[in-house]
Amino acid sequence: MLSSPPPPHFFFVAALLFVSHFTTTASSSSSSSSSQTLNTHAEYMINPKLPPRALSSSKKFEGSSNLVHLRYHMGPVLSSSPINIYLVWYGLWSRSHKLLIKDFILSLSPSTPAAPSPSVSEWWRTVSLYTDQTGANVSRTVLIAGEYCDLKYSHGTQLTRLSIQQVIATAVKSAPFPVDHQNGVYLVLTAQDVVVQDFCRAVCGFHYFTFPSMVGSTIPYAWVGNSAKQCPEVCAYPFALPGYMAGGGPGALRPPNKNVGVDGMISVIGHELAELSSNPLVNAWYAGEDPTAPTEIGDLCEGLYGTGGGGGYIGQVMRDRVGRTFNLNGRNGRRFLVQWIWSPALQACAGPNALD
Repeated sequence: MLSSPPPPHFFFVAALLFVSHFTTTASSSSSSSSSQTLNTHAEYMINPKLPPRALSSSKKFEGSSNLVHLRYHMGPVLSSSPINIYLVWYGLWSRSHKLLIKDFILSLSPSTPAAPSPSVSEWWRTVSLYTDQTGANVSRTVLIAGEYCDLKYSHGTQLTRLSIQQVIATAVKSAPFPVDHQNGVYLVLTAQDVVVQDFCRAVCGFHYFTFPSMVGSTIPYAWVGNSAKQCPEVCAYPFALPGYMAGGGPGALRPPNKNVGVDGMISVIGHELAELSSNPLVNAWYAGEDPTAPTEIGDLCEGLYGTGGGGGYIGQVMRDRVGRTFNLNGRNGRRFLVQWIWSPALQACAGPNALD
């Protein structure tokens, strides 16, 4: 048990100044030929340039060239199949918003019939390339194994990082969620009126692992907040832009599901689940020398969504007939805009919508 635990991983909200040879990539070499062909029927491609955001005050920002040395540190990955996600809805959530987020999570697994390419499942295939010391890959199957709704804000509307674990403890006692040591992951999603320590200022989400003294066991978890009312221009970017960008670039992009806050959350959820799966106990896959502030597979590609991204460009993505922007297809006809992640096979950022 840690008496003075290190801070959990930060999901930095800084812009990438990513050099071009780190951002022009193909889909994973293990992908099938179908995943290399975009289903662009009824859509057209766009390559919007958005002005780069101000850098974080941290000297370490995602994509900085001296940190692109991703290494394996001998810890476990989430290789047991399926990955069981236990959802904690903290605060008031509408049914439609819940269904949208659940459709994204369930789209991570291969399905029959498969979603059109480029798909969320093909995106997760890159995550599954990461292995542990035995050669076991991150599982390709992700399930929602349980849900708990904390409608009464049992720990208030202002949370610290530590009280996120108290929220999980309440869910475990009340649901009750099983203590799923082998396959389990907790995902806490806070409503738009919940203030979380450093939310908007330094983080949009983070992942870590629970302390036995708090929850009763050590299980990986992640938190992501809904920024719709607090900071959409930070955590739902590029669907909302900071005031200083007014009049610059093409303007904010239209979200694929017509909800700036939840569509913005979904990319953060993808980011955190990818990192949690490849670095669940913060001792597996990361760049840098400091395990208390690792640069992980999502950090290295933050702000990149398609071919040609970097230096203020999000890259080549798609736009539907009414102008909504997306780069991945999911279940039930859903579409999402989700950032790319670092491929261990290509040693570069990758996504199934790559054009080269």
